[in-house]
Amino acid sequence: MQKFTFECINCAKKYHESEVLYLCPDCNKQNVSNKPPKGVLKTIYNYKKSLVQNSGSLSLPIQHFKELKLSQYIDILPIKSIDNLPKLRIGQTPLYSFNTLDGIKLPLKLFLKDDSQNPTYSFKDRASAIVSAYAKERAFDTIVAASTGNAGSSLAGICASQGQKAIILVPEKAPLAKLTQIIMYGAKLIPIKGTYDDAFDLSIKASEQFGWYNRNTGYNPLTIEGKKSVSYELFEQLNYNISDHMFIPVGDGVILSGVYKGFEDLLNYGIIDKIPTIVAVQSKESDNLVRNISSPDFDIIKSSTIADSISVDIPRNFYMAQHFIKLYQGEVLTVTDEDILKASSSLSKNTGLFTEPASAAAFAGFLAYLKNDKLGKNSSNVVLLTGSGLKDLKTVNQFIKMPESIEPSLNNLEKLMHESN
Repeated sequence: MQKFTFECINCAKKYHESEVLYLCPDCNKQNVSNKPPKGVLKTIYNYKKSLVQNSGSLSLPIQHFKELKLSQYIDILPIKSIDNLPKLRIGQTPLYSFNTLDGIKLPLKLFLKDDSQNPTYSFKDRASAIVSAYAKERAFDTIVAASTGNAGSSLAGICASQGQKAIILVPEKAPLAKLTQIIMYGAKLIPIKGTYDDAFDLSIKASEQFGWYNRNTGYNPLTIEGKKSVSYELFEQLNYNISDHMFIPVGDGVILSGVYKGFEDLLNYGIIDKIPTIVAVQSKESDNLVRNISSPDFDIIKSSTIADSISVDIPRNFYMAQHFIKLYQGEVLTVTDEDILKASSSLSKNTGLFTEPASAAAFAGFLAYLKNDKLGKNSSNVVLLTGSGLKDLKTVNQFIKMPESIEPSLNNLEKLMHESN
């Protein structure tokens, strides 16, 4: 029996799960180079039928959610068995609550979802896990991905745990820490003289030529199905409620779509009756998704942001992100690179959470809304932190000053402490 169907976000044509792996075949023929693909596929399940099969009747929403979790959400995942998932602990990351910033009590609720605590220290593990399991079930022994670093290190780590081969194409200027991870996990690392988009295009050609399975975000629809799990976790961690706002860093738009898809699953089941106001945050130095949301013609400006993980010229999942934002009245925002660095510093000093610049962009968005009184008193607000600051030390090292060493004596220490005061 067919478990799910793919539906094209552009032409609405439906495909059997065995008919297609990546983009809508019809719309993909019409795609223009240097533009986002229009034929991105959305994964659709038979929600009501699944609910009745599990519960015997249309059960209470919270009870049904608990039943879904008990089965590890297998009814709404595009894989046959949870046994094919990696043995690593992926997801179930902590949600922290803070009520002060810089010593000032906040008039609202702030929650920080720390996905840097995934196995390879980024949110991307959620997608890699599903892609890996799907490849395992269909006897693909090699998975390829283009990446600025996080998706590549994630796929490399997950494949290492699954005994699969990973080939990672990266722009040659990708952060060293992420490249080191890829190599340590035993994947084949291939730096490309060019941009992320150059690596992306080459990986697709390689998939077609060599029969490799392609993990690319905005190309492989299952990456969205992996990332949506964060929405289920948040619903449970917020005591079976949803937040008023959720701030998400945006590059390709796949994390944004994944978060929306997870909440939409719960909406389709009748477990929730609305979706949080999701705020898509981009750097002004890489704003190709946000800037084009309401534009009739897609226009590209070359990215130059310090936040490498969201530095994207062609947001490959643009049309699905646009679809979700318009359907559920989402909001968009850009912040400067300076805002991002300040947010990273503030987050670290106030909460003890050190995130990479791309991740700090979401917190910069929250701070902008807070400053401009766009958040209601006592409102509930979630900021999604997607990657560890240890992933990109080079960027923050440009803006911090290491103290000089002293001779080990109390006099010198006392003098130094006096001067610093």
